[in-house]
Order: sequence, then C-alpha cells, then structure tokens
Amino acid sequence: MIYMDNAATTLQKPDAVKAAVMRAFDTMGNAGRGAGGPSLDASRVIYETREKLARFFHAESPSRIVFTANSTESLNIALKGLFCPGDHVITTVLEHNSVLRPLYECQEKGTELTILGCDKKGNISYDELESEIRENTKAVVCTHASNLTGNMIDPGRVGKICKKHGILLVVDASQTAGVWPVDVSRMGIDVLCFTGHKSLLGPQGTGGMYVRSGVEIRPLLSGGSGIDTYNPRHPSRMPTALEAGTLNGHGIAGLGAAVGYLEETGLDVIREKELSLMRRFYEGISAIEGIKVYGDFDTDRRAPIVSFNIRDYDSSEVSDELNVEYGIMTRPGAHCAPLMHKALGTVEQGAVRFSFSHYNTEEEVDYAIRSVKELAQE
Repeated sequence: MIYMDNAATTLQKPDAVKAAVMRAFDTMGNAGRGAGGPSLDASRVIYETREKLARFFHAESPSRIVFTANSTESLNIALKGLFCPGDHVITTVLEHNSVLRPLYECQEKGTELTILGCDKKGNISYDELESEIRENTKAVVCTHASNLTGNMIDPGRVGKICKKHGILLVVDASQTAGVWPVDVSRMGIDVLCFTGHKSLLGPQGTGGMYVRSGVEIRPLLSGGSGIDTYNPRHPSRMPTALEAGTLNGHGIAGLGAAVGYLEETGLDVIREKELSLMRRFYEGISAIEGIKVYGDFDTDRRAPIVSFNIRDYDSSEVSDELNVEYGIMTRPGAHCAPLMHKALGTVEQGAVRFSFSHYNTEEEVDYAIRSVKELAQE
C-alpha cells in the first residue's frame, strides 16, 4: 500500500514515538493522583511534553499549554468558552467542521457570525476581513491551512489586524503544526488549537491548545483534577482549568517523543521534502487531459495537499479505483469542509485528495502520477 492520506492522519510514526508509548504502558500511573513512582513518572512525562510544546510554539509558559484529545475538542473548548450572545465572530469558508459546527451552535445561542468568502483559487481577502470588523467583534477564527486545497492564511497578517482592533485571534493549526513553524507570540495568536496525530506525528487521541496569558476561557468540562478536591467548582488555575479528568498520559508520552523528533530532524527539512513531493505530483497531473486541480499553486507557502477531480467522475469512485487497482490510499468526498466545496462547486462530486508525508518517496509519487494518468485515459 502507498499511503497518501496524511492530512487525515499520518500513518508512519517515528520509532521514538512507538517506543515512548510502549514504555509509558509499563511505567506511567495517573498524573497528579498519587505520590508513588508511577504517578510521579506520569506527571514528569506530561510536564516535559508541555515544555516541549511551549518551546515548539513559542508560548510564554508551559502552563499555557492544555492537553485535549484532538483539534475538535480544543476548538469546542475555545469557541464555546469564549463567545457569548451579542458577540460577533469572523471566520472563513476555508474552515473544517470542527470550527464551523461549534460556531453555528454559538450562533444559535445569539453570537453573530460573519463568514468570509474566497476567490476562485480559494484565497481570502485580508481587506475584506478587516472591513467586516464591528464594535462588538470579539474574535477572528481561522484555519492556518485548508485541509482541502492546502491554501494557507497568514496568521501574522491577521494577527496584526486583530491587534489593531483589540480583538482575539483563534487559529486552527491542524494542517500546519509539524510542517510550518508557528510562533504564537510573533504572529499575535491568542488561542492556537492543534492535533497530535497529523503532521505532529503523534498518536491518535492527542492534541491540545495554547491559550495566551490573560485570555479567559470557560471550561467545557468539570470534574476530577487531582487538586482542590473540596472546592465545589472546578479549579481556575491553568492548565487544570481546561483539563478535567485523567489525561491520555500514554498518548502524551508519544506526542512528546514526536515533538522531540521534529525538533531534531528540523521542520525546514521535513517541509522541503513534503512540498517537493507535492510539487512533483501537482506538475505531473495538472497537464493531464480531464484533470482539474483545486487551490493556489503559484506559491509553495501552502500545506502539502493536492486535491483534484477527473472530469465528472465521482471522487469516491476514483479514490476506490486508486485503492483497489493501484494500492494507493487517498481521501475522497467532502473532507468535512462543506463551505470550501460550495465555493469550488464540488458539493456533489467531492474531490480526490492526495496529502504527503516526508516518509513518502519520489518513486511513490511517480507511480501515483502514472496511476492517475491511466485512470484519466480510461
């Protein structure tokens, strides 16, 4: 099998990640729930991973890193915990349902919502974004990169607009964390949501969020915390304030090892490889008759994703053929990005998405190009 569905989850993980998870099964108890060796070991590993992530995202303190199960949980905590009836929020058509659905729920409860459109290549207008800011605008919520087109939004540019108007910036880094450097301080990001199982190369069921000092988020959950047991309210001290119940210590151990691998290997090295493979694939299929590719490829400042269709063939049929006949795993359909598909006119057809890892090879890409060409000629 040739795996090219890394935007959904990375299949191949570093050996250090596997070793860390297996070691955690044998050594880790429940962090913060005891003074014995296994509990202390869990606390140590979890704190060290907070430190790594704080350094990785340039956070001001490890206490500003909160662990969750994935970006979806992080975004639900952030959006439902920040916005109230009467607040105004700006987002974009590039967003995943993990952003859109919580915002729609907020809208049903009285939050006002503006959704920015995009041009034919799937890019937003920053001037339009600024023009939509009102007196009651509380935040801009945007993805760092579309999981459908790979197009990126510049969080630094949006951050300057937000700072100018005194509003918050919430960024979904699901498709960029582990590929592109994210500096929350320099970019002016107030809340960063990320998942562990994609380009961060960690286990599934891991993720988290960065919350800037001074930003208050109402907890989504309350319960056991290991501290302040006799308080009828959940503790307000970060990161405990947004972490109720036992953390996924085994997964977090793997995530910590993954971040260590990324730091040791270098994001520049990883990104250069992935974008090179993406560009090779794009150039190989874009000239094939009957192929329509979506997104802006005039720049390499993008996620390593190529989505396309073959004439009017259903994307699921094409992806199934690639899997069954050629052993290539891709992602068809709507990709949990309904507004982006509406903007591209692909609601009924969907799109076939190839997404690359630095573990993929040029030989695999060339084979994929030949396979797509054969399908297009049939």
